[in-house]
Amino acid sequence: MIEANHPGPMTKADVVILGGGLVGLTLAVALDSGGLSSVVIDPADPAAQAGAAYDGRATAVASASWRMLEAIGVAGKLGAGCAIETIRVTDGLKPGGLTFHGEVDEPLGRMFENRALRAALRQVAEASANVTLMTPVTPTDVVRADHGVQVRLADGRVVAAPLLIAADGRNSATRAAANIRTAHWRYDHAAIIATVEHEQPHANMAYEIFYPSGPFAILPMLPSGPGAAHRSAIVWSVAARDAAAYFNLPDRIFADELEKRMGGFLGPLRIAAPRARYPLGFHHAATITGHRLALAGDAAHGIHPIAGQGLNLGFRDAAALAQVLAEGTRLGLDLGDAQLLARYQRWRSLDTFAIAAATDGLTRIFGMRGRAASALRRAGMNAIDRIAPLKSRLMDEARGTSGELPLLLRGLPI
Repeated sequence: MIEANHPGPMTKADVVILGGGLVGLTLAVALDSGGLSSVVIDPADPAAQAGAAYDGRATAVASASWRMLEAIGVAGKLGAGCAIETIRVTDGLKPGGLTFHGEVDEPLGRMFENRALRAALRQVAEASANVTLMTPVTPTDVVRADHGVQVRLADGRVVAAPLLIAADGRNSATRAAANIRTAHWRYDHAAIIATVEHEQPHANMAYEIFYPSGPFAILPMLPSGPGAAHRSAIVWSVAARDAAAYFNLPDRIFADELEKRMGGFLGPLRIAAPRARYPLGFHHAATITGHRLALAGDAAHGIHPIAGQGLNLGFRDAAALAQVLAEGTRLGLDLGDAQLLARYQRWRSLDTFAIAAATDGLTRIFGMRGRAASALRRAGMNAIDRIAPLKSRLMDEARGTSGELPLLLRGLPI
């Protein structure tokens, strides 16, 4: 890592990344693997982000995203995670549905706690020759001029680069300052996140159980230590008006409610970590580029967690943008060149829109109430389960291996 404690009056790099979350750090490390330098600026204190109280979520890292983490040296700091070998999709607890299986040598995904992902990414970033981490520090002024970008920080330092990358989350101040419009709406749902220990093994199977009140996901996790109980992560979407009541239930009663929704097939549950609650919404930027600007991750798009694709879309942004910039550098192009950024826009816009539209559609279809709607959904899922080409296409989407894949998502260097 480039030491940033005592820089000169101005620090220069190939890109400035506003946002040091999972996508921002991934992008910085990916750029480093291609020989490009970056400065990552984030107001959050890394020490405060290390505990479960900051972010108790866990993420299903799709197989293509995992190849990138291997290629940029992050996987070695994480361990193998908990493999997702099977995904079962059902309409409530009714019979039928869809079942997806991973390959012998490649699961559909791997489960990691977000804090473990963040710690591994930061460790690699700190060891990277071309990454400068400036955290915690707040940017106070951003100027995107004809010949470059300058960011002034609250402590008086100035950072300059040809390109600014906004990875500062769904409420991106950078996107707003650039007057980039978004299509956005709130779902009448909130997600309650919990980690549970259970009596029966999960057999590395993930479940997406659709109820009219919202989807209920069960995601396999590794035990907390040798000899510890089986663990799973729960993502329970509930009506917004009921979220506070469910969230504040005593642990035993809350566990009973979870057992009812999963039909008790994992046996008695015990709440194993603090719960979290998040409002659910959709947003999609009208463009993911601007004058000397590129958006990545939640700054560009935010979707319902119904298919677990949110962070993986951000990883795909990072892989594509890193490749576009690395290839542009080899051609001697200005990294803020509009034509170079247009390639990133073309590469990512269709994929992100298709996934966003699909997850929004699923949310609405499975939210339809009534026996007729349920019967139609089950008939559709049973049909897909028997149509090999269609099922294979859906599996590719789950793995993140559809479309024109960037090199890093294929496990190749940029």
